[in-house]
Amino acid sequence: MSKAALAGVRVLDLSRILAGPSAAQLLGDLGADVVKVEKPGEGDDTRKWGPPFVDDAKGQATSESTYYLCANRNKRSIEIDIASAQGQALVLRLLEQADVLIENYKVGGLSAYGLSYEQLKDRFPRLIYCSITGFGQTGPYAGRAGYDFLIQGMGGIMSLTGQPEGEPMKVGVGIADIMTGMYASVGILAALRHRDDTGEGQHIDISLLDTQISWLINAGTGYLNTRINPERLGNGHPSIVPYQVFATGDDPIIIAAGNDSQFRKLCQIAGIESLADDPRFATNAARVTNREAIIAAVEQALQQKPRDFWLAQCEKVGVPSGPVNSLQQVFDDPHVKHRGAEVHLPHPLAGSGEVSLIANPLKLSKTPVQYKNAPPLLNQHEQEVLRDWLGATTACAANDNRDQST
Repeated sequence: MSKAALAGVRVLDLSRILAGPSAAQLLGDLGADVVKVEKPGEGDDTRKWGPPFVDDAKGQATSESTYYLCANRNKRSIEIDIASAQGQALVLRLLEQADVLIENYKVGGLSAYGLSYEQLKDRFPRLIYCSITGFGQTGPYAGRAGYDFLIQGMGGIMSLTGQPEGEPMKVGVGIADIMTGMYASVGILAALRHRDDTGEGQHIDISLLDTQISWLINAGTGYLNTRINPERLGNGHPSIVPYQVFATGDDPIIIAAGNDSQFRKLCQIAGIESLADDPRFATNAARVTNREAIIAAVEQALQQKPRDFWLAQCEKVGVPSGPVNSLQQVFDDPHVKHRGAEVHLPHPLAGSGEVSLIANPLKLSKTPVQYKNAPPLLNQHEQEVLRDWLGATTACAANDNRDQST
């Protein structure tokens, strides 16, 4: 097996829920040795976020939720009570071996335990310390707790999502958390590159709100340059028409005619050729202006035949189109199967002996993603971690080691 891209990098993951764990999981997928520090007896909050839970051999739900599984593979778990002096001492011992620390406590929350960046930076000058919060380390909202749903509302994405006459709508998964995790992992990789070049660690301050605003992308840039709030368009596109979901004779279809040539081809297969030369619709700008009229005409034509007929016709002439898949249809799709979107890893609680997870999408030719282990049970790897990182066999021995070295 090829050497992993981040082989030799050690990550101490003090985060929980989704943003921090997803960042740490990505680093683990790329080969980093990630140790997940969890509260004794409880662990990550998401372990209990269900149903659904992993089923045992009798088909009964275990204590491990599938939500927890989504962001914690390629990690090892150890219980540490950071509120105790012994736990703090053990974390410090582990940090002597760590390259990266990821945490998502409230601003200043770790200072009570002697584990804030300011308290650690001189002792561990090479450490990359990544703090993930709702609102960042500074500013009037810095002390607030951050939750994905609240951030989607405050950050503007809900004002763009939903039907024009309906209520603002959140995205169906914790996208603010996930994107923050993605940006955090990119920041950590950049900081590692800088450290390799200079020997200096640094503090990464990343917030859910900052991140969510960054991926307003074209809608946000449009507002900044016009100062006009965009309206919700349901599944429509603010700048391209026709580019949305349409009803057909049975199931809905997505048509994404991104240019005038594709629009003309759509008109030809739909039997509405004359509309391609109508000055109201001949150009994309004209179609955006006359959105309602052209959408109604296209939908009326598409309702005359079933979805699969239109998918075949669009494929034949090169009009971008696709179905609106359920998750079952997604994972049953032959292309998705070919790309390996589902992976299986052994799990001690699963009745089948393994759990199914969503694969990492990165396809690296020289340093491919590796799937070393399923999301760990609480404290599953205490002895391994103490042995591999500290050369100790027990937590007590690790702390004794620490006492002797100071």
